[in-house]
Order: sequence, then structure tokens, then C-alpha cells
Amino acid sequence: MKIKYFHFLILGGMLACAPSAKVGTDTPDVTSAVPLVSIGNERIYADEFLYILEKSQQLQSGEEKSSRATFDKNLDLFINYRLKVKEAEAMGMAESEEFDKEFTIFKEDLKKPFLIKNSLQEGELQKAYYRSKEILKASHILLQFPNNASVEDSIAVYNMALKIKKEAEEGADFNDLAYEHSDDPSAKQNRGDLGYFSALQMVHPFEDAAYELSVGSISDPVLTSFGYHIIKLEDRKLNKGEIKVSHILIRLNPADPVAEDRAKRKITDIYTELQKNENSWEEVAKIYSDDQNTKGTGGKLPWFGVGAIIPEFEKAAFALNEVGEISSPVKTPYGYHIIRLEDTKPLASFEELEPTLKSRILRDSRSSLIQSQVVAMQKQKYAFKENAELVAAIKPIIDQSLAISLESVKRQLDDQGLLDTLIISTESKSQRVSDFIRFIEADQAIVRTGPNEFFNPWYSKFVEKILEQVEEDDLMTNNREYRQLIQEYRDGILLFSLMNEQVWQKALEDTLGQREFYESHIDQYQWKERIPAVIIEMNKEEQLEKIRRFLSDKDYNVRLKPRLEDQFLNDYPSLFTVQDGTYEYEKHPLLSKVDVQKKNHEIKNGGRTHFLILGNVLPAGPRRLSETTGKVIQDYQEYLDKKMIAELREKYVIQINEDEKERIFEIVKE
Repeated sequence: MKIKYFHFLILGGMLACAPSAKVGTDTPDVTSAVPLVSIGNERIYADEFLYILEKSQQLQSGEEKSSRATFDKNLDLFINYRLKVKEAEAMGMAESEEFDKEFTIFKEDLKKPFLIKNSLQEGELQKAYYRSKEILKASHILLQFPNNASVEDSIAVYNMALKIKKEAEEGADFNDLAYEHSDDPSAKQNRGDLGYFSALQMVHPFEDAAYELSVGSISDPVLTSFGYHIIKLEDRKLNKGEIKVSHILIRLNPADPVAEDRAKRKITDIYTELQKNENSWEEVAKIYSDDQNTKGTGGKLPWFGVGAIIPEFEKAAFALNEVGEISSPVKTPYGYHIIRLEDTKPLASFEELEPTLKSRILRDSRSSLIQSQVVAMQKQKYAFKENAELVAAIKPIIDQSLAISLESVKRQLDDQGLLDTLIISTESKSQRVSDFIRFIEADQAIVRTGPNEFFNPWYSKFVEKILEQVEEDDLMTNNREYRQLIQEYRDGILLFSLMNEQVWQKALEDTLGQREFYESHIDQYQWKERIPAVIIEMNKEEQLEKIRRFLSDKDYNVRLKPRLEDQFLNDYPSLFTVQDGTYEYEKHPLLSKVDVQKKNHEIKNGGRTHFLILGNVLPAGPRRLSETTGKVIQDYQEYLDKKMIAELREKYVIQINEDEKERIFEIVKE
């Protein structure tokens, strides 16, 4: 079941008659120590009623003031709703495994917008989208670390990077320096030129540094997982979005010494042919292109943006300005291309790109950075404390013994009296070493460990999970909106379970009850006078006279419809539509306009010709159960619902605080 479903279940079923009066941020504070309603031993306060009432008003239009009668009706519906939730609890539905599983899934979704992590992710998404509005052109020089680099090695590489930067700033050609010094394997071909790129196409530290540069400036050494980079920003401009192109490719054969010249002459001849108006691009592509995947479709390629395709091709493609414009021959590592612009589209809106941006950020190193920031903020907010000496004491025990067995770890910690020692604490939660060991034992976290490196990954995940729980507990205690939302969905699941068991499913499966209800309410299931009829609606007038002649001597019978279809629709499939049924004619849009005693009619309706062939009028009378099963089930469900409410109102003592009710009414009607 989807989250939105419960809004309509609760609001539609409970407050369908809610007024349009505003109850929201401008309303006075409704917090009160006095309950609005008591059901049995449960005290229910006004803020819950107003919260649900406000939600219901978001589904409605108009600005009518709430009348006393409407207010009383809504309060009555609210009490019915709370009675059902209370009964579901009394039946143990809140303790079932199915409820726990479903509620846990809902909570995970509901809490996300309230978490620190969400605000940080939102910030990264906005930053990525803002950056994606620009494309950058940069060159870089990469200096990698030697294998098993020491601290001294790292310092040496850093100093080398500073030296190269200084040379560049003093006038040395940056691309020459890249050719000479860069450890990037592609530097011998591209001399450090990375071409154009946009957000989320480079590793995070590189992107951050590049977007901070002005055109022509050179960065300080930037550390990434590849080594130290020195970056020079060559250009920055607006992102044009994505383009769709087609191409004709003539491949190069490296094994053929004359292939280069032959390919160049061939692509030139093709380019010349394309200048002639009589030659179709699609035909030329089909005949000459060596791209077997696209030649049959006129060389069409998928949409792409900056940084998504080889630079030489990308540069030529983005240089095209008019749809249909073709490029002069372009050489890439694949061969020679001629490119035609098919279509363009601007950068999509943030809302359209958000899912893609989020997916890429979660796969990027940014996700680890976000998590580190989350943990740091949680530690500060919730007064996190760590027993550093204890951590240092248990780390070697876990690193050395966990590879053997968890039991070995527990024995050693127990022998040293460490299991019951406090390892971390927050303002609301304390955890001991034994809690940490149980966390490992449960093995419910995804933790990557290395050889003899068990403690740090498990301990980091343990701290994360504890802080997540502390944050969730804090939300429930101190965030009223979150608390109300969680309560709403918890109660919604219980309400659904109760209604499904006691009303909806019961009415569907209780065939004996359906029949008894049908027989005792037979007056609600009556046919008015009906008439059997074949109704033909003409879609085209071209065969009108033939159909008129065919029907002129026909009486109604059940074989008329198939005879009509066989006679005409095999040759003219869309000539007409035909229906055969039994209809209550008094309010029928066509039958109500004719004399039903006459059996053959031709009338115009909605600009179309209709032929009506009528049978004999059937008298009014009761419907058979099989003819009205859906309506009987619906009515039976409504009956069971009302019966359940009546029984619950007998079962539980309901008390309404009239003074509190009056106070809330004054708030609602303003």
C-alpha cells in the first residue's frame, strides 16, 4: 500500500463532510492540558482533531465558514475514527508481525524529510543542479603517489606539485608541463586537456576546486583518490542542455597503411554528395556509414550532454546551431564522422533532474562526505561522549580475535571486566561494550572489513546506528509535526486492518449475509420499465442507405448484432458501433426520445445518425441478486460499518468536554 492511500482512507472515510474553514499556521495555539474527548480510559486532545481536520480541508475548495452543525458532524466522525483505532488496538492488531513490518516501512519513509541527512542531501542536490547550469573547460596535471607511499613520499609529491604550479604561473605553457610531468596516461595525447565537463562528471574534490576557479587561474594542488591535481580553468559557459544528432562514420583500419588517406577521401566525397539537395541524408547514411548500429535509422544517436561523449565529436556536435545543419568531416579515434543536428533541449528543471542527481550523488564520494557531516552534527547536537581509553583498549582485542570467533572476543572482554563498561553516551542514551558486541552479533549492518581491521568499520557503523536512533527519538519527543504524522499513519494502518477484516473483506466473502441483506432490502433493488434494444451509432455516412435498407424490415432479436457486424464491418471496420442490451429507457439518452411502442427508429443525436431496433417493454420489478451484486456488497459494507460503530459506542464510554469543544469551535469558525 502506498503512503498517499492512507490520507484518502482516513480523510475520505472520516472527514468527508469537513468544512473549508482554515486551521493552520495562522490559528491560535490549541495546545491544552484538557482532553477534548475521552474514550474509555484514553484521553484525546484537540490538537489531534484539528490536525486531521486541517488535512481534510486541503482536499476541498471554497471558503465557507464552519457552521455548528458541520463542526458537530466532523467531531462525530472523528470520534468514530478513534473508536475504530481503539478497537483495532484492543484486538491486538498493533502487536502483529504484519503491522510491525508495515509500520516500520512507513516510518522509514516518513522520517526522511525531518532528518539532518535530508537537509544536507538537499543542499548537495541544489549545489549540483546550480553547477550543472555551467560547463567548464579545464586542463590538469596529475601527480600520483608511489606504491606503499610514506608520509615523506606524500610530502615530496605535494612539493613537486607546488613547483609545477609556480612554473605555470611564471609563464610556462601549462599543456607542455602536463605532457612532461603528468601521470595521467592520456596526457601524452591530450596534453592535459580534459575538454568540457559539468557537475558530477569529475571526482568531488576535483569538481569543487574547478568550480571555484576563474578562467585562466590555476589551482593549488588538489588531493583526490588518484593523487594530486593541478588544475587550470580554460573556459566556462552556460550549459546548452542536451542535443540529439545523427552521424555518418567512415572507420579507420590501423593495420592498413593507406587507410587514413582512403578514409579521408571517402568522407570528403560523402560530404560533397550531401551538399546536393537530391541526396537524402538517410539514404547516404544507409549506403555509406560504417556504424552498423545506426545506419539503418539514418545514423541517429541517443540524446547526450557535455562530457558524455568523446571530446572531438562533442565539440563538433555542439558547434551546430540549426536543426538539419551538418558538420564538415570530424576525426575521432573511431574514424571520420559527418554530424547532423536533429534536435536540442535546454537543461531540464530541478524537479525533472532531481532523481538522477540524487542517484549519482549516492554513488559518488559525496555520499560518504554527507554521512560524515551527519554524524558530526548529530554528535554535537545530542552531546555525544566517547570513552576514548576504553575504545583504545578493546580495539586490538576485536581486531585480533574477531577473525577467530565472536565468542573468543566476548571471553577476552569478559575476563578483563570490560563488557559492562560504558563506551558511548548521548543526552538520552548510553551504550556499553556488551551492546556493541550484540550489534556485531546481530550482523544486520553492511560492514566492509579488511584483514585484521574489524573494529573501526563495525564501531563506526555502531555509532551511526545509535545516533540515528537518538535523532529519531528526539523527533518523536520534540517535533510535533513529525509526531502527528507518525501517529496518523500508525492509526491509518490499524484502521485499514480493522475495516478490511470487519467490513470490506467480510462483506465480499459473506455470500449468505449478502443474500439476507438483499432480501431484507429488496425495495432498494428494483428495475424500472426496461426494453431490449440494438443501438447502432454511425461513424461514417457513406453506407447509410445500405444499412437503412438492411434494418427496414428487421425485428429485435439477439442475432441481429452479429448479423450486422458480419454484413458490414468485415469490409468497413470503423463504419459504426453497435450495442445490444436491455435498458431502463426513461432516462436513457436515446431511448427516452422515442416512442418505445414503435420498434424501428432512425434519429440524429450529437451530429450522428443512430438506428434503434426495439423489443417489447419489460415491466418494472425486483432485480435478481446476480444483477446487482456490486451494489448489494457496497450497501452491505456500509451496513456493517454502521453496525460496528453502534456496537463500539455501546462498548466504550465516550465523554466530550463541552468547554473545550466550544473553545475549538471558536478557533475553527474564525
